[in-house]
Amino acid sequence: MSVESKPRVGIGRGLLILLGVRKGDTEEDACWLAKKILGVRIFEDEARKLNRSVEEVQGALLVISQFTLYGDCRKGRRPGFDQAAPPAEAIPLYEMFIRELSQSGLEVRHGEFGALMRVDLVNQGPVTLIIDSPRSGSV
Repeated sequence: MSVESKPRVGIGRGLLILLGVRKGDTEEDACWLAKKILGVRIFEDEARKLNRSVEEVQGALLVISQFTLYGDCRKGRRPGFDQAAPPAEAIPLYEMFIRELSQSGLEVRHGEFGALMRVDLVNQGPVTLIIDSPRSGSV
């Protein structure tokens, strides 16, 4: 990963988390999401079944702020970002989410909120999930 064209270190086996913060998200949402991500079983076991969590495999976590996840493309051709939380709301929740993940003892790295970042991903699996807090109804 690089931030503003300056190389930064990446992670090995683990999860790339593109974190979008929506207007109205709470600290409770951030805590719930961190726990859910740490426990979701998406790594293979010896039988090649998705049966292990990132904690069980001692994986790493890379968290990238991604307001564009809330881009609404249902009308017209230009996405609307009305549902994305403004930085004053999003930054504290982004930082809290990172702190919650860090309490797991796993390696946690993160991007820089609002910066132009280049993120390279080697997706093994591929497994890509959308996980949202229960309040949103799209878990």
